[in-house]
Amino acid sequence: MNVLKNRWFDGVNTVFLLLVAVITFYPLWHELSLSFSSMEEAMKGGAFLWPRAFTTAAYHTVLGSDYIWVAYRNSVFSTVAGTLIGVLLTAMTAYPLTKQEMPAKNVILFLVLFTMLFSGGMIPTYLLVKQLGLINSLWSLILPTAISAFNVIIMLSFFRTLPAELEDSAMIDGANPLRIFFGIVMPLSKPVLATVALWEAVGIWNNYLNAVIYLNDKSKYTLPLLLRDVINGQITARMTGELTGSSVDSVVAATIIVAVVPVLCVYPYLQKYFVKGVMIGSVKS
Repeated sequence: MNVLKNRWFDGVNTVFLLLVAVITFYPLWHELSLSFSSMEEAMKGGAFLWPRAFTTAAYHTVLGSDYIWVAYRNSVFSTVAGTLIGVLLTAMTAYPLTKQEMPAKNVILFLVLFTMLFSGGMIPTYLLVKQLGLINSLWSLILPTAISAFNVIIMLSFFRTLPAELEDSAMIDGANPLRIFFGIVMPLSKPVLATVALWEAVGIWNNYLNAVIYLNDKSKYTLPLLLRDVINGQITARMTGELTGSSVDSVVAATIIVAVVPVLCVYPYLQKYFVKGVMIGSVKS
C-alpha cells in the first residue's frame, strides 16, 4: 500500500513539475520562435510553438547594429570585472571571520548581517556614487554591490567545513596567511566560488535598476538598457532601418535572445559546482 502511495506521489510530483517547467520555459521559447518568424507572420501575434515562415532577417538586423555590440562590450566588461572583484572581496571578507583569534569578529559579523535587514536607501547610495565620481561609469554597476552579505554567509559556512589541519601543516612548512589563502583555501573552495560567481555574474548581467539610475550616456549602455529602448521603440527604427524581412516584434525578440544566450551557455558548465556549493555552504556548519 505504501509503495502504491509513493508511486502516486512521485507521479503527481513529476507531472506538476513538468507543467511548471513548461510554463516557465514557454515565454523564452515563444521569443525564440518569434525571432525566426517573417515580418508578416510575426505581426499576426498569437501563441505558437515553432517559427512561422522561418527567416534569420531579425538576427541580421540586430547583429548588424552597432548598438548591440556596444551594449555587449559594456555588459561583458561589467560582468567579468564585477564577478572577479565580487568573488575575491567576498572570500577575503568571509575567510578572516572563521578565525577565533580575529579581533572584533562578532562585531564585524553583526554589521555584515545588519546590512541584510537595513540599507542606506536609494537616495543616499546615489549621492555616495555621485560623490565618488562614478555616474556614467560602468564601475557604478560593480563597486556598490561588490560584496553581498548573503554571499559572505554562504562562503563563511563553507570555509568552516575545511579541515584546520591543512592550514596548520602549511604554517609549519612556513607558509604565510596570504599563501595559505590563495594556495590552499581558494583551490579547495571551487564549488562555493563557482556558486557565488554564477550569482554575481547573473546579477550584474541583468542589473537594470542601477544601470537606469547611474548611466545616462548611450555609449555606456548595457544590454538591459538597450532592451528597454528596443522594447519601447526608442531605437528600434534605427536598428531595423526599412524592416527588410523583419518586423519590430521579431527584432525585439531577437535582441532578447541575443542578450540571454551568454548566461545560458555559462550555466551548464557551473551547474555541478552550483548544486554542490549551495548544499555544502548552506547545510554544513
